[in-house]
Amino acid sequence: MKAVFLGTGTSQGVPMIAHPKGGCDLANPKNWRTRCSIHIEMGGHHIQVDAGPEFRLQCIQNEILSVDTFILTHAHADHVMGMDDLRRFCDLNDGMAMPVYSTDEGLERVKSIFPYAICDKPVSIGYPAFALHPMPKRLELPGGVVESALLPHGAVDVLGLVFTEKATGKQLAYYTDCKMLTEDAYKLADAVDVLIIDGLRPKLHPTHMNIEEAIACAQKVNAPQTYLTHMTYAVDHETTEASLPNTISLAYDGLVLNL
Repeated sequence: MKAVFLGTGTSQGVPMIAHPKGGCDLANPKNWRTRCSIHIEMGGHHIQVDAGPEFRLQCIQNEILSVDTFILTHAHADHVMGMDDLRRFCDLNDGMAMPVYSTDEGLERVKSIFPYAICDKPVSIGYPAFALHPMPKRLELPGGVVESALLPHGAVDVLGLVFTEKATGKQLAYYTDCKMLTEDAYKLADAVDVLIIDGLRPKLHPTHMNIEEAIACAQKVNAPQTYLTHMTYAVDHETTEASLPNTISLAYDGLVLNL
């Protein structure tokens, strides 16, 4: 299994509009964050999770050459607004519609934002097409299995995802944009090799976990390695990482994990 962090920030990431430095050292490239998303490859099957406004640039910078399945954790702007750029992967997949999985609410939002893309195949070369599917609790894919649990994020539920590669048995949990982990989420993550979890900022937030809350959840999961993601300008990579427990690190744009 291979995981590529395309983005690890929020709409208030670094640099931030009208507040470019914030509390971060901009000389450190790990503090330059685009909107949060991850690319997973299991047994040759490529899964893209979320697509923010910088998705096209993220694909170019990280040499993403294939997307077979797309999963939308939830339809907030920083996760959905780059989906139009999936059009290129429809072209590369013989003009077939991209399978898109999400919550019922997420699928309705995709329909309202991209009505021109809801079709069995692109209307022409260079156009997107999305085949929408409710995310099941267990999604069987050619390279492995993706299991899901709903996580609370303010007024919406977010898909928490656990990937299990068929060939190796390696497991990775991706729990972004949530205020807490549910019992279902803890059960799914019981034996994961890597946990990736929302760690927005040091201060409390009403719909996201802050750093302290994320550490507490990570220690309960007790994965061999945890990465915090979806960070604001208030999280400086070097100083924050120095304060974390040994098995917990900050993710950064372009980080590649080979499990």
